[in-house]
Amino acid sequence: MDDANFNRRQTIRVGAAVAYAQIGIIGFDGQIELEALRLYGLPEDAPAILSGCPALPAGGRTLMFSASWDLPSMAPGTTTNADVTVPGARRGDFADASLDTSSIAFVLDCHVWSNDKVRVTARNVSLSTVDLPAAGLHVQVVKRRVG
Repeated sequence: MDDANFNRRQTIRVGAAVAYAQIGIIGFDGQIELEALRLYGLPEDAPAILSGCPALPAGGRTLMFSASWDLPSMAPGTTTNADVTVPGARRGDFADASLDTSSIAFVLDCHVWSNDKVRVTARNVSLSTVDLPAAGLHVQVVKRRVG
């Protein structure tokens, strides 16, 4: 490179095996001003730190959990909770839950309340007592974007 070509956009390509790259900017004959530094890449190659969770493998943004949940007998208007462990979940992440049943007698709500912990709440919205058999509980946590 020569000074005449240094004012154009520079590109550095690294392979998938590269864990990190350190880029230094040096002014050859005086102070320089960095106006923008952008990193481009495919989402699956993004470092986990950019996804908001250093514990995740690179590119991981959706976390899943599945288990059987046997809801207790619920009177009208009552709620019951299930705390499930979803490794990598952090407060502020988006959470959603579903239960493998055709019943419309209850609604589900969930949120990440602590690191790795998601609380699922079932509320009986019918006018009668509900006693459902055990069903598959599925929880999905989507990592929030940072920046």
